[in-house]
Amino acid sequence: MNKKEVLDLLKTVQYPGFSRDIVSFGMVDDIKILNDKIDVTLNISTQNDEKKNEVKTAIRSKLSSHFNDINVQIKSKPVHVQSPNPAQTNQHDSVLEGVSNIIAVASGKGGVGKSTVSANLASALVNEGKSVGLLDLDIYGPSLPITFGVNEQPQMTQSKKLIPIEKNGIKLMSFGFISGNDTPVIWRGPLVARMTEQFFRDVEWGKLDYLILDLPPGTGDIQLTLTQKLQITGALIVTTPQDIALADVRKGADMFKKVNTPVIGVVENMSGLILKGEIENQSSFITINDEKIKVEKDGKFSYKVDLFKSGGGTEESERLGVPLLGKIPISKNITESTDDGIPISKSDPKSVIGNIFQRITEKIINIIE
Repeated sequence: MNKKEVLDLLKTVQYPGFSRDIVSFGMVDDIKILNDKIDVTLNISTQNDEKKNEVKTAIRSKLSSHFNDINVQIKSKPVHVQSPNPAQTNQHDSVLEGVSNIIAVASGKGGVGKSTVSANLASALVNEGKSVGLLDLDIYGPSLPITFGVNEQPQMTQSKKLIPIEKNGIKLMSFGFISGNDTPVIWRGPLVARMTEQFFRDVEWGKLDYLILDLPPGTGDIQLTLTQKLQITGALIVTTPQDIALADVRKGADMFKKVNTPVIGVVENMSGLILKGEIENQSSFITINDEKIKVEKDGKFSYKVDLFKSGGGTEESERLGVPLLGKIPISKNITESTDDGIPISKSDPKSVIGNIFQRITEKIINIIE
Protein backbone atom coordinates (compact mmCIF):
# COMPACT_ATOMS: atom_id res chain seq x y z
CA MET A 1 0.00 0.00 0.00
CA ASN A 2 1.12 3.57 -0.62
CA LYS A 3 0.42 6.62 1.56
CA LYS A 4 -2.69 7.63 -0.34
CA GLU A 5 -4.20 4.17 0.06
CA VAL A 6 -3.38 4.20 3.78
CA LEU A 7 -5.00 7.63 4.15
CA ASP A 8 -8.11 6.39 2.38
CA LEU A 9 -8.24 3.47 4.80
CA LEU A 10 -7.78 5.75 7.81
CA LYS A 11 -10.74 7.82 6.64
CA THR A 12 -12.87 4.94 7.90
CA VAL A 13 -11.55 5.39 11.47
CA GLN A 14 -13.96 7.64 13.36
CA TYR A 15 -12.81 9.73 16.30
CA PRO A 16 -14.57 8.47 19.47
CA GLY A 17 -17.79 10.34 20.15
CA PHE A 18 -17.98 11.96 16.71
CA SER A 19 -19.32 11.04 13.29
CA ARG A 20 -16.17 12.38 11.59
CA ASP A 21 -12.94 10.50 10.86
CA ILE A 22 -9.42 11.19 12.08
CA VAL A 23 -8.22 12.30 8.63
CA SER A 24 -10.86 15.02 8.20
CA PHE A 25 -10.05 16.18 11.75
CA GLY A 26 -6.41 16.68 10.63
CA MET A 27 -5.12 14.24 13.23
CA VAL A 28 -2.91 12.19 10.88
CA ASP A 29 0.44 13.97 11.06
CA ASP A 30 2.74 11.56 9.17
CA ILE A 31 2.84 8.12 7.54
CA LYS A 32 6.07 6.22 6.86
CA ILE A 33 6.07 2.90 4.99
CA LEU A 34 9.00 0.51 4.64
CA ASN A 35 8.16 -2.89 3.14
CA ASP A 36 5.73 -4.52 5.59
CA LYS A 37 6.36 -1.95 8.32
CA ILE A 38 4.31 1.22 8.81
CA ASP A 39 4.69 4.12 11.24
CA VAL A 40 1.62 6.32 11.74
CA THR A 41 2.06 9.54 13.71
CA LEU A 42 -1.04 11.26 15.05
CA ASN A 43 -1.49 14.76 16.43
CA ILE A 44 -4.25 14.55 19.05
CA SER A 45 -4.71 17.31 21.62
CA THR A 46 -7.06 15.51 24.01
CA GLN A 47 -5.81 14.45 27.44
CA ASN A 48 -8.26 11.53 27.46
CA ASP A 49 -6.08 8.38 27.33
CA GLU A 50 -9.11 6.16 26.72
CA LYS A 51 -9.90 7.98 23.47
CA LYS A 52 -6.25 7.85 22.39
CA ASN A 53 -6.05 4.09 22.97
CA GLU A 54 -9.35 3.55 21.15
CA VAL A 55 -7.99 5.36 18.09
CA LYS A 56 -4.74 3.37 18.19
CA THR A 57 -6.62 0.08 18.39
CA ALA A 58 -8.89 1.02 15.49
CA ILE A 59 -5.89 1.96 13.30
CA ARG A 60 -4.07 -1.29 14.04
CA SER A 61 -7.22 -3.23 13.22
CA LYS A 62 -7.60 -1.48 9.85
CA LEU A 63 -3.94 -1.94 8.90
CA SER A 64 -3.34 -5.48 10.26
CA SER A 65 -4.24 -7.21 6.99
CA HIS A 66 -1.73 -5.07 5.05
CA PHE A 67 1.27 -4.74 7.40
CA ASN A 68 3.00 -7.05 9.88
CA ASP A 69 4.74 -4.31 11.88
CA ILE A 70 2.39 -1.47 12.85
CA ASN A 71 3.59 1.40 15.03
CA VAL A 72 1.10 4.10 16.02
CA GLN A 73 2.46 7.11 17.89
CA ILE A 74 0.61 10.13 19.24
CA LYS A 75 2.54 13.37 19.07
CA SER A 76 0.51 15.40 21.51
CA LYS A 77 0.70 19.14 21.36
CA PRO A 78 -1.64 19.62 24.27
CA VAL A 79 -3.36 22.80 25.22
CA HIS A 80 -2.89 22.84 28.96
CA VAL A 81 -6.49 22.92 30.07
CA GLN A 82 -5.89 21.51 33.51
CA SER A 83 -6.97 21.78 37.09
CA PRO A 84 -5.06 24.36 39.10
CA ASN A 85 -2.85 23.50 42.02
CA PRO A 86 -4.31 23.93 45.50
CA ALA A 87 -2.73 27.36 45.92
CA GLN A 88 -4.54 28.58 42.82
CA THR A 89 -7.82 26.91 43.72
CA ASN A 90 -8.12 28.87 46.94
CA GLN A 91 -8.17 32.09 44.93
CA HIS A 92 -11.50 31.17 43.27
CA ASP A 93 -14.97 30.93 44.74
CA SER A 94 -17.08 27.86 43.97
CA VAL A 95 -19.98 29.92 42.58
CA LEU A 96 -20.77 27.66 39.62
CA GLU A 97 -20.52 24.15 41.05
CA GLY A 98 -22.97 22.66 38.55
CA VAL A 99 -20.99 23.84 35.51
CA SER A 100 -18.43 21.39 34.14
CA ASN A 101 -16.56 23.72 31.73
CA ILE A 102 -16.35 27.50 31.41
CA ILE A 103 -15.06 28.96 28.15
CA ALA A 104 -14.27 32.67 27.92
CA VAL A 105 -14.57 34.05 24.37
CA ALA A 106 -12.35 37.10 24.18
CA SER A 107 -10.74 39.65 21.92
CA GLY A 108 -8.67 42.71 22.59
CA LYS A 109 -10.67 44.78 20.14
CA GLY A 110 -14.35 45.37 19.45
CA GLY A 111 -15.97 44.62 16.12
CA VAL A 112 -14.10 41.40 15.32
CA GLY A 113 -17.18 39.18 15.62
CA LYS A 114 -16.60 37.80 19.11
CA SER A 115 -20.31 37.75 20.03
CA THR A 116 -21.19 36.04 16.75
CA VAL A 117 -18.58 33.36 17.45
CA SER A 118 -19.90 32.95 21.02
CA ALA A 119 -23.50 32.50 19.87
CA ASN A 120 -22.59 30.01 17.17
CA LEU A 121 -20.24 28.11 19.47
CA ALA A 122 -23.09 27.73 21.99
CA SER A 123 -25.48 26.57 19.25
CA ALA A 124 -22.94 24.12 17.81
CA LEU A 125 -22.35 22.65 21.28
CA VAL A 126 -26.09 22.00 21.56
CA ASN A 127 -25.88 20.26 18.19
CA GLU A 128 -23.31 17.95 19.80
CA GLY A 129 -25.77 17.06 22.56
CA LYS A 130 -24.24 19.28 25.26
CA SER A 131 -26.15 21.27 27.88
CA VAL A 132 -25.09 24.89 27.35
CA GLY A 133 -25.40 28.33 28.92
CA LEU A 134 -24.36 31.62 27.33
CA LEU A 135 -23.61 34.68 29.46
CA ASP A 136 -23.25 38.06 27.75
CA LEU A 137 -20.81 40.03 29.93
CA ASP A 138 -20.59 43.10 27.69
CA ILE A 139 -22.39 45.44 30.09
CA TYR A 140 -21.92 48.52 27.91
CA GLY A 141 -22.90 46.91 24.60
CA PRO A 142 -24.89 43.68 25.10
CA SER A 143 -25.66 41.97 21.79
CA LEU A 144 -27.16 38.68 22.93
CA PRO A 145 -30.80 39.96 22.88
CA ILE A 146 -30.47 40.72 19.15
CA THR A 147 -28.37 37.65 18.33
CA PHE A 148 -31.06 35.34 19.73
CA GLY A 149 -34.10 37.51 19.06
CA VAL A 150 -35.05 37.75 22.75
CA ASN A 151 -37.05 40.72 24.02
CA GLU A 152 -38.16 39.74 27.51
CA GLN A 153 -37.01 39.99 31.09
CA PRO A 154 -35.90 36.96 33.12
CA GLN A 155 -38.06 35.68 35.98
CA MET A 156 -36.80 35.11 39.53
CA THR A 157 -36.88 32.13 41.87
CA GLN A 158 -38.26 32.35 45.42
CA SER A 159 -34.65 32.62 46.58
CA LYS A 160 -34.25 35.79 44.44
CA LYS A 161 -32.11 34.20 41.75
CA LEU A 162 -32.53 35.09 38.10
CA ILE A 163 -33.78 32.29 35.84
CA PRO A 164 -31.96 32.26 32.48
CA ILE A 165 -34.13 32.66 29.39
CA GLU A 166 -34.04 29.49 27.27
CA LYS A 167 -33.87 29.75 23.48
CA ASN A 168 -32.88 27.04 21.02
CA GLY A 169 -31.86 24.76 23.88
CA ILE A 170 -29.45 27.36 25.38
CA LYS A 171 -29.76 29.07 28.76
CA LEU A 172 -29.21 32.78 28.09
CA MET A 173 -28.42 35.71 30.37
CA SER A 174 -27.51 39.26 29.43
CA PHE A 175 -27.60 42.67 31.06
CA GLY A 176 -29.58 43.69 27.98
CA PHE A 177 -32.48 41.56 29.27
CA ILE A 178 -32.58 43.61 32.47
CA SER A 179 -31.77 47.14 31.32
CA GLY A 180 -33.39 47.04 27.91
CA ASN A 181 -31.15 46.85 24.88
CA ASP A 182 -31.73 50.51 23.94
CA THR A 183 -30.76 51.94 27.32
CA PRO A 184 -27.19 53.30 27.61
CA VAL A 185 -25.21 52.14 30.63
CA ILE A 186 -23.18 54.88 32.32
CA TRP A 187 -21.32 53.09 35.10
CA ARG A 188 -17.90 53.27 36.66
CA GLY A 189 -15.63 50.21 36.90
CA PRO A 190 -16.43 49.05 40.47
CA LEU A 191 -20.18 48.91 39.73
CA VAL A 192 -19.52 46.93 36.55
CA ALA A 193 -17.37 44.46 38.51
CA ARG A 194 -20.16 43.98 41.09
CA MET A 195 -22.75 43.37 38.39
CA THR A 196 -20.43 40.83 36.76
CA GLU A 197 -20.08 38.94 40.02
CA GLN A 198 -23.86 38.97 40.48
CA PHE A 199 -24.27 37.19 37.15
CA PHE A 200 -22.15 34.36 38.59
CA ARG A 201 -23.77 34.20 42.01
CA ASP A 202 -27.39 35.21 41.43
CA VAL A 203 -28.32 33.29 38.27
CA GLU A 204 -29.84 29.80 38.51
CA TRP A 205 -27.68 28.11 35.88
CA GLY A 206 -28.27 24.56 37.11
CA LYS A 207 -26.14 21.76 35.65
CA LEU A 208 -24.32 22.62 32.43
CA ASP A 209 -21.68 20.88 30.35
CA TYR A 210 -20.50 24.26 29.06
CA LEU A 211 -20.98 27.89 30.06
CA ILE A 212 -19.81 30.31 27.36
CA LEU A 213 -18.77 33.77 28.53
CA ASP A 214 -19.03 36.44 25.85
CA LEU A 215 -16.56 39.00 27.20
CA PRO A 216 -16.36 42.69 26.34
CA PRO A 217 -13.30 43.85 24.40
CA GLY A 218 -10.14 44.79 26.25
CA THR A 219 -8.53 43.76 29.54
CA GLY A 220 -10.52 45.70 32.13
CA ASP A 221 -12.58 45.15 35.28
CA ILE A 222 -14.81 42.39 33.92
CA GLN A 223 -11.92 40.24 32.72
CA LEU A 224 -10.09 40.63 36.03
CA THR A 225 -13.24 39.87 38.05
CA LEU A 226 -14.02 36.65 36.24
CA THR A 227 -10.45 35.33 36.47
CA GLN A 228 -10.48 36.04 40.21
CA LYS A 229 -13.90 34.55 40.90
CA LEU A 230 -14.09 31.62 38.48
CA GLN A 231 -11.89 28.74 37.44
CA ILE A 232 -11.97 29.21 33.68
CA THR A 233 -11.45 26.01 31.68
CA GLY A 234 -9.92 27.98 28.85
CA ALA A 235 -10.07 31.13 26.75
CA LEU A 236 -10.93 31.27 23.05
CA ILE A 237 -9.29 34.18 21.23
CA VAL A 238 -11.16 35.76 18.30
CA THR A 239 -9.34 38.03 15.85
CA THR A 240 -9.47 39.31 12.31
CA PRO A 241 -6.41 39.06 10.04
CA GLN A 242 -5.29 42.69 10.01
CA ASP A 243 -2.46 44.10 12.12
CA ILE A 244 -4.57 46.65 14.04
CA ALA A 245 -6.78 43.86 15.43
CA LEU A 246 -3.84 41.58 16.19
CA ALA A 247 -2.06 44.26 18.21
CA ASP A 248 -4.98 44.44 20.66
CA VAL A 249 -5.73 40.72 20.57
CA ARG A 250 -2.19 39.98 21.75
CA LYS A 251 -2.79 42.09 24.86
CA GLY A 252 -5.93 40.11 25.66
CA ALA A 253 -4.26 36.75 25.08
CA ASP A 254 -1.25 37.71 27.19
CA MET A 255 -3.56 38.82 30.02
CA PHE A 256 -4.98 35.29 30.28
CA LYS A 257 -1.48 33.87 30.48
CA LYS A 258 -0.58 36.25 33.31
CA VAL A 259 -3.58 35.12 35.36
CA ASN A 260 -2.88 31.41 34.69
CA THR A 261 -5.88 30.89 32.41
CA PRO A 262 -5.08 28.55 29.50
CA VAL A 263 -5.78 29.64 25.94
CA ILE A 264 -7.60 26.90 24.00
CA GLY A 265 -7.02 28.29 20.53
CA VAL A 266 -7.55 31.10 18.04
CA VAL A 267 -10.43 31.71 15.62
CA GLU A 268 -9.82 34.02 12.66
CA ASN A 269 -13.04 35.80 11.72
CA MET A 270 -13.69 37.81 8.52
CA SER A 271 -11.09 35.63 6.83
CA GLY A 272 -11.59 36.81 3.28
CA LEU A 273 -14.62 37.14 1.04
CA ILE A 274 -15.41 34.23 -1.29
CA LEU A 275 -16.82 35.37 -4.64
CA LYS A 276 -18.53 32.72 -6.76
CA GLY A 277 -19.83 32.99 -10.30
CA GLU A 278 -20.51 31.28 -13.57
CA ILE A 279 -19.68 32.13 -17.19
CA GLU A 280 -21.23 30.80 -20.34
CA ASN A 281 -18.25 30.67 -22.68
CA GLN A 282 -15.69 27.87 -22.80
CA SER A 283 -12.80 29.86 -21.35
CA SER A 284 -10.67 27.92 -18.87
CA PHE A 285 -9.52 31.07 -17.07
CA ILE A 286 -10.82 34.52 -16.23
CA THR A 287 -8.87 37.48 -14.90
CA ILE A 288 -9.81 39.35 -11.71
CA ASN A 289 -7.51 42.07 -10.34
CA ASP A 290 -4.75 40.92 -12.72
CA GLU A 291 -4.98 37.39 -11.30
CA LYS A 292 -5.90 34.40 -13.42
CA ILE A 293 -8.77 32.39 -11.95
CA LYS A 294 -9.47 28.85 -13.09
CA VAL A 295 -12.93 28.16 -14.51
CA GLU A 296 -14.31 24.66 -14.05
CA LYS A 297 -15.77 22.66 -16.94
CA ASP A 298 -19.29 23.61 -15.91
CA GLY A 299 -18.36 27.31 -16.14
CA LYS A 300 -18.29 27.90 -12.38
CA PHE A 301 -15.47 29.69 -10.56
CA SER A 302 -14.64 31.05 -7.10
CA TYR A 303 -12.26 33.76 -5.97
CA LYS A 304 -11.16 34.76 -2.48
CA VAL A 305 -10.63 38.45 -1.71
CA ASP A 306 -8.55 39.10 1.43
CA LEU A 307 -10.20 42.38 2.43
CA PHE A 308 -8.40 42.47 5.79
CA LYS A 309 -5.08 40.90 4.75
CA SER A 310 -4.47 37.23 5.53
CA GLY A 311 -2.56 35.02 7.94
CA GLY A 312 -3.16 37.03 11.13
CA GLY A 313 -4.90 34.19 12.97
CA THR A 314 -2.16 31.74 12.00
CA GLU A 315 0.51 34.15 13.19
CA GLU A 316 -1.16 34.65 16.58
CA SER A 317 -1.83 30.94 17.14
CA GLU A 318 1.82 30.16 16.43
CA ARG A 319 2.95 32.91 18.80
CA LEU A 320 0.76 31.50 21.57
CA GLY A 321 1.61 27.88 20.76
CA VAL A 322 -2.07 26.94 20.42
CA PRO A 323 -4.16 25.64 17.49
CA LEU A 324 -5.77 27.84 14.86
CA LEU A 325 -9.22 26.31 15.30
CA GLY A 326 -10.76 27.73 12.15
CA LYS A 327 -11.14 30.57 9.66
CA ILE A 328 -14.58 32.09 9.14
CA PRO A 329 -15.02 33.98 5.85
CA ILE A 330 -17.15 37.08 5.45
CA SER A 331 -20.67 35.98 4.62
CA LYS A 332 -24.00 37.75 4.30
CA ASN A 333 -25.62 34.53 5.59
CA ILE A 334 -24.05 35.16 9.01
CA THR A 335 -25.36 38.74 9.01
CA GLU A 336 -28.85 37.71 7.96
CA SER A 337 -29.14 34.87 10.47
CA THR A 338 -27.86 37.10 13.29
CA ASP A 339 -30.33 39.87 12.41
CA ASP A 340 -33.09 37.24 12.34
CA GLY A 341 -32.17 36.20 15.89
CA ILE A 342 -31.07 32.67 14.98
CA PRO A 343 -27.32 31.86 14.85
CA ILE A 344 -26.38 30.11 11.61
CA SER A 345 -25.19 27.04 13.56
CA LYS A 346 -28.88 26.61 14.46
CA SER A 347 -30.62 27.91 11.33
CA ASP A 348 -28.39 26.19 8.76
CA PRO A 349 -25.82 23.89 10.44
CA LYS A 350 -25.06 22.02 7.20
CA SER A 351 -24.17 25.17 5.23
CA VAL A 352 -20.54 26.04 4.51
CA ILE A 353 -20.41 28.54 7.39
CA GLY A 354 -22.44 26.32 9.72
CA ASN A 355 -20.05 23.45 9.04
CA ILE A 356 -17.04 25.66 9.84
CA PHE A 357 -18.51 26.56 13.24
CA GLN A 358 -19.31 22.90 13.89
CA ARG A 359 -15.74 21.84 13.13
CA ILE A 360 -14.36 24.55 15.43
CA THR A 361 -16.66 23.29 18.17
CA GLU A 362 -15.66 19.66 17.66
CA LYS A 363 -12.00 20.64 17.98
CA ILE A 364 -12.71 22.49 21.24
CA ILE A 365 -14.53 19.46 22.67
CA ASN A 366 -11.63 17.27 21.57
CA ILE A 367 -9.15 19.52 23.38
CA ILE A 368 -11.13 19.87 26.61
CA GLU A 369 -12.63 16.41 27.01
